[in-house]
Amino acid sequence: MLDVSHSIPVDVAAATVQRPFDLSADTTRRLAPFGAQVPAFLNGYFRSWTPYRPHWNYEDGVIWKGALDLYLVTRDPALLDYVLQEMESRILPDGSMPTFLPKEYNIDHVNGGKILFPLYAITGDERFRKAMDVQYAQLKDHPRTRSGNYWHKQIYPHQVWLDGLFMAQPFQASYARMTGNEVLFADTVAQFSSVDRLLKKDNGLYFHGWDESRAERWADKQTGLSQNVWGRSMGWWVGALVDVYEASEGFSEHLRDEIARITRDTLNALLKFRSENGLWYQVVDQGDREGNYEEASASAMVAYGLMKAARMGIMGKDVSDTGIASLHAVCDRFVTPGALNGICGVAGLGNVPYRDGSYEYYLSEKITPNDPKGVGALMWALSEGVRAKETL
Repeated sequence: MLDVSHSIPVDVAAATVQRPFDLSADTTRRLAPFGAQVPAFLNGYFRSWTPYRPHWNYEDGVIWKGALDLYLVTRDPALLDYVLQEMESRILPDGSMPTFLPKEYNIDHVNGGKILFPLYAITGDERFRKAMDVQYAQLKDHPRTRSGNYWHKQIYPHQVWLDGLFMAQPFQASYARMTGNEVLFADTVAQFSSVDRLLKKDNGLYFHGWDESRAERWADKQTGLSQNVWGRSMGWWVGALVDVYEASEGFSEHLRDEIARITRDTLNALLKFRSENGLWYQVVDQGDREGNYEEASASAMVAYGLMKAARMGIMGKDVSDTGIASLHAVCDRFVTPGALNGICGVAGLGNVPYRDGSYEYYLSEKITPNDPKGVGALMWALSEGVRAKETL
């Protein structure tokens, strides 16, 4: 069974305070153009925050990344202090990671490791450099498909999900750069190219998953593909692309151009399915179908990708403007002082109870206010939104 034993406050403004936390007046001022409710929500979220799970996990990693993305823009010590406090028990002075479970061969467990690079750059603390090697050790012998992609998890053999590209590849690209290993970066590019070849629909979007073995009930027996385009999986894919491109600065332009090409193609395809409200749907390319809804985490992730791709020169300023408008739409529609609403709590393929990847399945998953996948994505997008607005 899936471990979903976490507890997420539905109203962070009324939740029990776990720690003191106050964004600086300057950060509040810089976030206020997206709505006065935005800094109020973030203060309440961090004050009431508790770890999603006790072991090293991707959900907490999404929040850590969000806090550091905002810190790198605002230099607000409250954001950095939050992450450093979390690392006190998770990364020991010798670089060991007592809550990291590498032998589960779960690609999600790699996601948190991407914060090690900014933490090392900011603090110079050698424990973060040593922890990079601990984190990378999982990938050295993580099982792969015959196509060369990492399995999503050992419990999901032979499967590639779009989610997994976000979980592992920004870390791998950053580690390649840290160690000067362009062969490792070439492996990252090859894994993206493989997904681009195997999982893409005719409309330029991507199916959520692929089973090379064709053994799963959700997998088409001819292609191995799942049935639908899930919104957050597209968000994970976009986030992976722009983060890898940023992390790969200095490597072969030929390799980086492949990431840039896939990024442009993906974002141009997504723009065709943007709703009239500037958002993206739970099942992206079926917005007019009964029961479908505009989903917060996917919309924030795509907005992040649009703004970051423009900032890095992959796409033009008009794309940044679109991303800013979509971020405003997310904040206006979903953010209150107590909650980020409209988040699909979880969605996947297989397992127990069985998730068959049907349209009806994606619409059946619970909407979970303040789920970290949405809150983290909001912070990524806000960091890019602040950058974009302040360079106009």
